[in-house]
Amino acid sequence: MPIKKILYITLFFTIFSFANAEENLKSVGKFKDWESFVLSQDGNKTCFAQSIPVVRAPKKLKRDPSRLFVSFRPVENIKNEISVTNGYEFKLKAPVTAKSGKKAYDLFSKGRFAWVVDNKDESKLIVTMKKASRLMIIGMTEKDDQTTDHYSMMGFTKAYNTAKKSCS
Repeated sequence: MPIKKILYITLFFTIFSFANAEENLKSVGKFKDWESFVLSQDGNKTCFAQSIPVVRAPKKLKRDPSRLFVSFRPVENIKNEISVTNGYEFKLKAPVTAKSGKKAYDLFSKGRFAWVVDNKDESKLIVTMKKASRLMIIGMTEKDDQTTDHYSMMGFTKAYNTAKKSCS
């Protein structure tokens, strides 16, 4: 089979997959700086609350969009999974930190995402997020650039509760 034909077939299926995923992704509420979604695939639901940072530093660093998520995947028995992407590949074994006031939580990274290290800390971080006005995510790029993304917590509790209820 010619290479050109393989590329066209691959492109067609990629576009079809994205279009199909978008059809299965539904916003279930916008709450100030947070939004809740339900993703349905093959009869399984994933529910999540997400936000984008209100401040990204350093401003001059080119990177993809950042997002902070709290996810629920009932089929996998996953609740309250906090994850973040800072829009770049995290430096291998470099610390990633979620910080609000004097409270700080360690995250581990793999590729472009980071998750809370300790499951007990996930519950504590969610409590912190409900009380806080802002959460900072501090990470390190592969080229040793430190980034700090500031997320507003305005609307977090409602978005969190909506996502949680959508998958219960």
